[in-house]
Amino acid sequence: MSQYTELPQIALRALEPEDLDLLYDVENDTDLWNVGSSTVSYSRYALNNYIIMCTNDIYVDKQVRLVIENEKKDPIGIVDVFNFDGKHNRAEVGIVLNKFHRGYGYAQAAILRLIDYAKKTLHLHQLYVFVSDENEKSFNLFERCGFEHKNLLKDWVFDGNSYSNAWIMQLFL
Repeated sequence: MSQYTELPQIALRALEPEDLDLLYDVENDTDLWNVGSSTVSYSRYALNNYIIMCTNDIYVDKQVRLVIENEKKDPIGIVDVFNFDGKHNRAEVGIVLNKFHRGYGYAQAAILRLIDYAKKTLHLHQLYVFVSDENEKSFNLFERCGFEHKNLLKDWVFDGNSYSNAWIMQLFL
């Protein structure tokens, strides 16, 4: 299932106040806005309040946001389970790694750990992700983790200038 002979060791943990800079960088990276639904900058104040108010209870917050730590316990990214639907036991997945840790298997290790968490702890039936058909690396990542591409959604993603297609990829747990 992996192109890597051995994936790096990672840990997933709840957001802490000291993660404010990481969260600020992720949320305000305009290069990422075309893969999400946000098009506004967030202040440190707003993000700090989010960290404080977050319960990490998927039934309360309708999402779980986890920090990805490498072997040295350095925060290297964030993985999200969001758009939680408790009636149908499904949720969307998103992942962002800082640029210096991409291409080393951390994302795959984090998604595989998240799948285990979603199945055994959150008791979800399915995870899904929307991946732009121009984002081959993300498409391959989720495919390696067992997600299947189901449908191509025409003109699904708008980058401010033009529309592009996106795949909906699903994993049944």
